[in-house]
Amino acid sequence: MNKKVLIIAAHPDDEILGSGGTIARLVRKGYEAYTLILGEGITSRDEKRNRAKRQKDIENLKGQIQKANKVIGVEKVFTFDFPDNRFDSVPLLDIVKVIEDIKGKIKPDIVFTHYEKDLNIDHQITYRAVLTASRPLPDETIKEIYSFEVPSSTEWNYPLSFSPDVFFDVSETIDLKLKAMAEYKSELRDYPHPRSLEGIKQNAQLWGIKSGLKYAEAFKTVRIIK
Repeated sequence: MNKKVLIIAAHPDDEILGSGGTIARLVRKGYEAYTLILGEGITSRDEKRNRAKRQKDIENLKGQIQKANKVIGVEKVFTFDFPDNRFDSVPLLDIVKVIEDIKGKIKPDIVFTHYEKDLNIDHQITYRAVLTASRPLPDETIKEIYSFEVPSSTEWNYPLSFSPDVFFDVSETIDLKLKAMAEYKSELRDYPHPRSLEGIKQNAQLWGIKSGLKYAEAFKTVRIIK
C-alpha cells in the first residue's frame, strides 16, 4: 500500500511555499498526497472582515488552490473557511475537529504543517491544532510530522528560531513548485519579496547550499515514530 502524505496549512499558498517541491518529489516516488487548507484567505486585507464583499475573490482563490495542487500531484484538496488571520477568534477545538475529521478519512502516514514560532498567528494555531489532533495514541496512523517554513512569516519573527534538521532534495521538482506557485496570482509578489518566484527559488538554492544540494526544502522534525 502506498504511503499517504497530508499537508495541513492555514492559508492558500502555504502548502506550496512550505513543501511544494517535496510533495511533488514524494508523489513521483509513489506516495499519495492530500492537502487540507483551513482558512479562507484574503479577508484580512480589509479593515474589517467582510466575507460577502470578498466572495468572488474567495471563489477565484479556491480555483487557484485546485490548479496549484494539481501541478504537484495532490490527489484531493480539502478547504475550510476559518477567518483569515483571525484563527485566535475561533475555539481551538473547532479547528482540531476539522483536522481530526480529514485525518480520519485520509489516514496519513506523514504530515507536513507549520512551524510553531511563525510570526503569523494562524500558523501558530494550526501547529497547535495539528499536535492536538494527532496525539500519539495506539491507533494513530501518523508516524512522522514535519514543520515547514513559510517565506514572509517564518523569517519575519524575531528572534529567529527555525533550525531545520531535515532537508529534502527538490532539485528535480523546484520547477514544479514554481509552476504551482505561479497559479496563485493573488498571492504572488514582486521580487525581492520572499513570496516572489525568484525569491522562492533563491531560498531553495540557499537551503541547497547549506545541505550540499542544488535546491532543497527545509523542515524541523516534530515527531518520528519507528
